[in-house]
Amino acid sequence: MALLSQAVGKLDETSSLPLYQQLQRALRQAIESRVLGPDDALPAERDLADDFNVSRITVRKAIHGLVSEGMLVRRQGSGTFVRARVEKNFSKLTSFSEDMRARGRNPRSVWLRKAAGTVTPEEALTLRASPGTPVYRFHRIRFADDAPMALEYATILAACLPSVDAVESSLYAALERAGNRPVRALQRLRAVLFSAEQAELLKVREGDAGLLVERLGFLQDGRAAEFTQSYYRGDIYDFVAELSVAS
Repeated sequence: MALLSQAVGKLDETSSLPLYQQLQRALRQAIESRVLGPDDALPAERDLADDFNVSRITVRKAIHGLVSEGMLVRRQGSGTFVRARVEKNFSKLTSFSEDMRARGRNPRSVWLRKAAGTVTPEEALTLRASPGTPVYRFHRIRFADDAPMALEYATILAACLPSVDAVESSLYAALERAGNRPVRALQRLRAVLFSAEQAELLKVREGDAGLLVERLGFLQDGRAAEFTQSYYRGDIYDFVAELSVAS
């Protein structure tokens, strides 16, 4: 591989921006411009230090930041690699946990909120529920291999779960155990820009592009049971759907 500095430029020692942040920006640029492609190995720390004329501590700090952002992943005994983008099939009703495990990734969540309440006027309209209908709300950060991937805000009719504590990790697994897993859904996708709060939770920059997916899930008997808003990182996710000519 050619020297990365030849592709993205040398660092500026006279800049007020710390060298490790300059190196992060250079590596980010190399990834976004596909100088480093998905699953490509990052040059060794020693080589990066020589290439950009910085210390290995600076290199290590820069790489650590990009690992935290989810752009790079460390593989034990192999090195550091550019994280491949995740393709989400928009036409299949699967959970985040199922998607990640199918790709050999380890899913987990950090809970922001688990609470019981009643539907808001907007939720009542969306879920086709009467005013005062009990619901459970689940707000969390979704991770894969310790990288933050999405923010998820789910509202579930309380009648579909035995309690708010019935959900430990996978919401759909808990709904399936209760016999109330949605069998079909309407999904809407639109582009968003992350707020300062969302950016901090997802380890991205304020104003970065994201993807908002709103899902309304229905039970076998046609009742709406789930309304979920998921904010996905635009730098990691691609949504795909198989289309066919209508007969």
